[in-house]
Amino acid sequence: MDELLVQGEINSKILTLRGRQVMLDRDLAELYEIETKVFNQSVKRNADRFPDDFMFQLTEKEYENLRSQFVTSNKGRGGRRYMPYAFTEEGIYMLATVLNSKVAVQTNIAIIRTFKKLREFSKHYNALAKQIIEIDRKHDQQYKALKKALDELIASSEVAGAKVMGFLK
Repeated sequence: MDELLVQGEINSKILTLRGRQVMLDRDLAELYEIETKVFNQSVKRNADRFPDDFMFQLTEKEYENLRSQFVTSNKGRGGRRYMPYAFTEEGIYMLATVLNSKVAVQTNIAIIRTFKKLREFSKHYNALAKQIIEIDRKHDQQYKALKKALDELIASSEVAGAKVMGFLK
């Protein structure tokens, strides 16, 4: 499979929740080519490997917000019976010790590479944003200096030799 295509698919499944980049259990299960139920059972059997900063369960409000952003199944028919789990980057790394199939190993490698590329992009984006802010500040200062100079020039020309226009008495 094309690596860029795989990374694009993974990237589209990375969400930001609670200020962290995460992937949901159902999306990970899909990538690992196993049922979500089987995926979660494997995780629960190894719960000590997944502290709160590696994995957390969504609140109903978080889940409803996601459901409103993405078209998902209705609660009543075929929906989830529990709130999904979100895995942070560290939690995804830990999945490599829990899921040992060939697909899981290759999927973990692809996910790790995608997170790495996102971090690299973020560094470049932040550096670019700082440069833009600096340029904006510099130009703002230049604009203020130019405006002040023009105001002074206009004020001095009015005083120096302004012609009176209109009717004289």
